[in-house]
Amino acid sequence: MDSVNLLGLVAGSLTTVAFVPQVVKIWRTRSADDISTIMFLLFATGVFLWLIYGIAIGSLPVIVSNAITLALAVVIVILKLRFKTALPPKAVQPTPPLPPGDGKG
Repeated sequence: MDSVNLLGLVAGSLTTVAFVPQVVKIWRTRSADDISTIMFLLFATGVFLWLIYGIAIGSLPVIVSNAITLALAVVIVILKLRFKTALPPKAVQPTPPLPPGDGKG
């Protein structure tokens, strides 16, 4: 393996591994409220296209890093949907009681 492909594998590995802490945090807290579903769906689509591109040009670093990143992005979206919390219903404020009157009006 030449140094350029090695550099690509290291770069791809580091950017891919960066998603692991997010997956672990979502799993531990059972919450993904702060994750944008639309952003991750767009991101996963982009990574999928990079994967197709890597396959088309036969670039192992692009293929491997994007295949793993896509898997992690899909896991995050699945966990986001699985641990989705419903919005709490709006609380209805009770009307305060009227002060007692003396009967004079």
